[in-house]
Amino acid sequence: MHDHRKLGRELGLFDTDPLIGAGLPYWLPDGAIVRHTLEEYIRDAERRAGYRHVYSPVLGKRELYEISGHWSHYSDDMFPPMDLGSEQVVLRPSLCPHHAVIYRSRSRSYRELPLRMAELGGMYRSEPSGVLGGLTRVRAIQLNDAHIFCTLDQVAEEARAALEMIRRAYGALGIDAARYRLSLPGPGGKYVAAPEMWERATVLLTEVLDRSGVAYEAAEGEAAFYGPKIDIQVADGAGRESTLSTVQVDFHQPRQFDLHYIGADGARHRPVMVHRSIIGSVERAVAHLIERHGGAFPAWLAPTQVVILPITEDELPDAAALARRCAELGLRAEVAGPGRGSLGARVREARLVPYQAVIGAKEAATGEVALRLRDGRRLDPRPAADALARIGALVRSRSTDLWDAAVA
Repeated sequence: MHDHRKLGRELGLFDTDPLIGAGLPYWLPDGAIVRHTLEEYIRDAERRAGYRHVYSPVLGKRELYEISGHWSHYSDDMFPPMDLGSEQVVLRPSLCPHHAVIYRSRSRSYRELPLRMAELGGMYRSEPSGVLGGLTRVRAIQLNDAHIFCTLDQVAEEARAALEMIRRAYGALGIDAARYRLSLPGPGGKYVAAPEMWERATVLLTEVLDRSGVAYEAAEGEAAFYGPKIDIQVADGAGRESTLSTVQVDFHQPRQFDLHYIGADGARHRPVMVHRSIIGSVERAVAHLIERHGGAFPAWLAPTQVVILPITEDELPDAAALARRCAELGLRAEVAGPGRGSLGARVREARLVPYQAVIGAKEAATGEVALRLRDGRRLDPRPAADALARIGALVRSRSTDLWDAAVA
């Protein structure tokens, strides 16, 4: 069982400092590579699925969150407002009010729907110090968020497509869902008082889950204040669950912000807002990846993808040339020369790197490399160009396989 807090620091992925503050981790270079690569994967998947990306500010007027309902239902988890002249501004606890405002920035037609709006954006939660820990509970969050503005008839298909995106992402990341949860309101919670709205949204999400064929459990008291949601739970080595991904149906905020579109009949109609997050917060996603893989990330996500091991000083020029070829192909590579110890010691040091390319006198003379895979397999020497082409193809496909068995 891996603890991401301990392993993340040992691997130089992230750290914290009391001077910056509790719940405010910073990312070290290797951790920044993992984060950046994960973010680019999500952006690419969203582009392919027809999402349009936006940027919105991390601050908003208090009035914005009063309209959305966050101020009355969620203010205990928000940072206090800051006075700016005659106005008060707040660090946002969520991106959805901003996206609602962007939607209503101009008139919309039914022909534009579904309008899929995505952002990897910062948000802030005033978490108590006692619950903070590593990357799983933080105060500054980078959220993979999206909001789909659609007609009522389009809701089910958009929610189903979001679940499929989540399934594909988990496959590429090499992680599994512990369970699917239909999160419903519970007694005593701060929820929007609109029984008919809750019933409609719950029916829609239940139908989506039933048609998807996944087993799920209903859980009271886990809904958002504005509506029910599908939560995809993941578990750590001790079996502790957390929510990583979510799909929500929201009738509340379109009403609050008076969102509308012009229908085929020329009349104004209210859209439905589907909230959707593929990997949730980047921080929590990376924490789970560290613990799930023990730092041995899928090759496409690994900070260093190829470590080049010249056996003697004589092969250093060939190793440097191979590293340049890796860079040209978009592969992250480094040279671990004899100055860092014996070949065995360097192999052990690079145990988490997916590919180890050994270059001895024979390989240098023939332009070949002898590949060692992270899982212990050793491949026969092969032309360096062929080895890098195969590695590059696996990385570009975001495969969790280290090698194509058919060509091993």
